[in-house]
Amino acid sequence: MRAICAAIYLLASPALADQALPGWAVHDTGKSYDALVADTKAAVKEHGLIVVTQAGPTKAAAARGITIPGNRVIGVFNNDYAVRVLETSTAAMIEAPIRLYVTENDDGTARLSYKTPSFVFEPYADQGGQALSDIAAELDQKFQSIAETAVK
Repeated sequence: MRAICAAIYLLASPALADQALPGWAVHDTGKSYDALVADTKAAVKEHGLIVVTQAGPTKAAAARGITIPGNRVIGVFNNDYAVRVLETSTAAMIEAPIRLYVTENDDGTARLSYKTPSFVFEPYADQGGQALSDIAAELDQKFQSIAETAVK
């Protein structure tokens, strides 16, 4: 059980996000974790997407007496993109919703990170062709706009 708790903590640790991971966009902020979660959700709506899923181990761990930094995965998409992606590649839809990741830093600030949609859909490029690449590029712009709005 302790090994599982340690693994959860390591996975939740923002220090891991310090590593330059291929295909990731990382936006540090001076905002608190709760403020960045709220601002990210508002930015998603403002830019025409929908929060489809949310998950994070922080509250569940706290209910078990374990304290870990704030950690929330926010799945984002909309039906227009779903239909368009399906027209190019049924397999690519396994990647929807695309996730935004809000983590709390040791100093109380928060970070917004995500895998870029182009990176997420890259494995399906042969099947989805140029149409899927175009959708991914559109989503890259949308996610960048969401991030810029959320962190300002």
